[in-house]
Amino acid sequence: PLNAEMMRWFVKNATNGGTDLVDPRLNLITANLRGLPPTTIISAEIDPLRSDGDFITQSLTNAGVPVEHRLYRGATHEFFGMAAVVGKAREAQEFSVKRLSASFENHQAP
Repeated sequence: PLNAEMMRWFVKNATNGGTDLVDPRLNLITANLRGLPPTTIISAEIDPLRSDGDFITQSLTNAGVPVEHRLYRGATHEFFGMAAVVGKAREAQEFSVKRLSASFENHQAP
């Protein structure tokens, strides 16, 4: 399962150092979120990143961004890719497809 040591490994191997950690494309905590498109957040109940989903949902809402956040009770981190065997993953994938499809339908080319 995802833990603090693994998170440190991911940060070390996915960034080029401390300056990346303040880049708003990676650090949504301090980023200006105004003007972003409608956003979908999918969270698992048993996940060390669960509170991040709650925080980002609130930050997006405060910035006036339409956001829909779904919490999948009983699901664990990385459940999303397990649709072949986990019903809630299948539900989450179907939900995300609906949200993404609606975004494309509502987008008008310039």
